[in-house]
Amino acid sequence: MLTLYYAPKTCSLAPFIALEETGAPFEPYRVNFAEGEQNSATYKALNPKGRVPALATPQGVLSENVAILAFIAQTYPSAKLAPSDPFAFAQMQAFNAYLSSTVHVNHAHNRRGHRWSDDPAVVEALKTKVPQNMADCFAIIEKEYLKGPWVMGEQYTVADAYLFTISNWLEGDGVDITNFPKVLAHRQAIQARPAVARAMEQHGG
Repeated sequence: MLTLYYAPKTCSLAPFIALEETGAPFEPYRVNFAEGEQNSATYKALNPKGRVPALATPQGVLSENVAILAFIAQTYPSAKLAPSDPFAFAQMQAFNAYLSSTVHVNHAHNRRGHRWSDDPAVVEALKTKVPQNMADCFAIIEKEYLKGPWVMGEQYTVADAYLFTISNWLEGDGVDITNFPKVLAHRQAIQARPAVARAMEQHGG
C-alpha cells in the first residue's frame, strides 16, 4: 500500500491526482502545516526536507514531484500516464523538471522569500517580481510546451496533473490566466475529469 503525505494548497495535489487516475488504492495522510507537523521529528524521519509531497512505498520513501509522478506512472502502466517512448518520456520529465525547478520556485518567492534572504526589503522585492516571473514562465509553456489538448499532445500524462496544480496558483500570483488561452483550456478540460474532482475534494485547498 502506498501512503501519500500531502497538505492542502501545495504541489502535493499533483501526485494525489495521478494516484486517483490510476484507480489504485493508497492511503492519504494530511500533514498539519498549521501545527508545524512538517518540522516534527517524526515527519523529518520520513522526509528530512520537511516538505510535501512524500510517498511511502514498499521500497522506501520518495520525495520530489518529478520522481513521485514518474514512479506512479511506471508502477501503474495500464493507466498510461506517461509515454512509452524513451524520448517522449524524457520530454515529459523535462517539462516536469521545469515546473519544479523554475516555475514553482518563482511562485515560492511570493510567500516564502525568507528562504532566500533574511533582509525584509529583499523579501518584499522578491514578491514584486512574482507576477512578471510567473507570466514569463507561462508564456513559454503556452508557446513552446503545451502541445494541446494535453501537455504531451493527445496523451494525458502526469505532466497534466502537475501543470494543472501550478496553473491554479496564477491568480494568487497576480497573473491573468486569460492571457494564456491554451493553459486556460487545459485547466478547464482537466477539471472535468472525475479523478481530478475526487482528488481536489479530498486534498482540499
